[in-house]
Amino acid sequence: MRRISIFGATGSIGASTLDIVRARRSDFEIEVLSAGSNASLLARLALEFSPNQVVIAQEDQRDTLRRLLADTDIDVSAGRDALAAAASVPVDLVMSAVVGFAGLDISMSAAKHCAVLALANKESLVCAGQLLPRLCAAHGTKLLPVDSEHSAIFQCLSGEDKKTIERVIITASGGPFLNSSLEVMKNVSPIEAAKHPNWSMGQRISIDSATMFNKAMEVIEAKEMFNLNPDQIEVMVHPQSILHSLVGFTDGNLMAQLGPPNMKGPIGYALNWPDRQFVDQKRLGVGDLANLTFLHVDPIKFPALSLASKAMSLGGVAGAVFNAAKEQALDLFLAGDAGLLDMATFVDQALDQYQTSDWAKTLTIDNITLADGKTRDFVKSVALKDKD
Repeated sequence: MRRISIFGATGSIGASTLDIVRARRSDFEIEVLSAGSNASLLARLALEFSPNQVVIAQEDQRDTLRRLLADTDIDVSAGRDALAAAASVPVDLVMSAVVGFAGLDISMSAAKHCAVLALANKESLVCAGQLLPRLCAAHGTKLLPVDSEHSAIFQCLSGEDKKTIERVIITASGGPFLNSSLEVMKNVSPIEAAKHPNWSMGQRISIDSATMFNKAMEVIEAKEMFNLNPDQIEVMVHPQSILHSLVGFTDGNLMAQLGPPNMKGPIGYALNWPDRQFVDQKRLGVGDLANLTFLHVDPIKFPALSLASKAMSLGGVAGAVFNAAKEQALDLFLAGDAGLLDMATFVDQALDQYQTSDWAKTLTIDNITLADGKTRDFVKSVALKDKD
């Protein structure tokens, strides 16, 4: 039996993880379930799966959660420190699926104490760079990717010498605005931007996909996860979202991983690694593979990828600046205080603002936290100035 903790249990990754656990209850024991603010759903999941403890990030939901679980012996806690403490409980596997910068503390704590860190929080690598892989290596923790693209790369590299990697090609669906004009994109609403054609995801990641900021984050994540040079990473638009990534080797051969556009495949691979077990998901047929198409990315419509390149070239805490500016810009878009296309402008300005700061050149947790706060304040100030 594998003992696991799931951080972000009420999100889309958490739900898919629990679907797999639900189908094979005798194979898993749950130590921790966490959520951001949805106390009622977290309580329902706790009653179903009987974890030893539950943690809710929003502290004002602690009493609600305790009341809902009053007839159980499940330990209930709340807040950032409680999440980090729960991530420090030794388990066989931690699923780090909290969305955004908030997931960094969880990933860093878990890396010191679990046998396998299944990473669905891309911000952990975008912001912390090599700090997380080095921490995992120092504590004997296996770092496994859960993003479909990075799981694909990992699977393609199984049994291969990483020194023979020539390039990796990450695919992008193109999102809801692949065939839209810039004029249309300029005026879309958050509801329109969140309507992804292939994937069922949360609102924030769906909108990031619409701008390709999600893909830009995945480029940085791939660089850090597989210790690649930026010029080894390519992005290709693949509207069907069936071929998730390819790896090209020094002998000229390409290896690809294909699967249906859902997260059960990569989650199941991580949960069962190093073995493969049955996962209840659609099986692809010949008809699904008959009309796969691939396109180059339009850099004018989707400047996020060039901004990722800029962040990688700057080094230091530029990844944290990139992420914080993107997250704050998304908050402004959701609040109606900025347009979808303004996000790239804010990120570009934030990278320019901090690239000459001496402290920004040194990658430490303190500097990452400093960069996150300073960048969010900077983007808010720029947006307010633009509004005036």
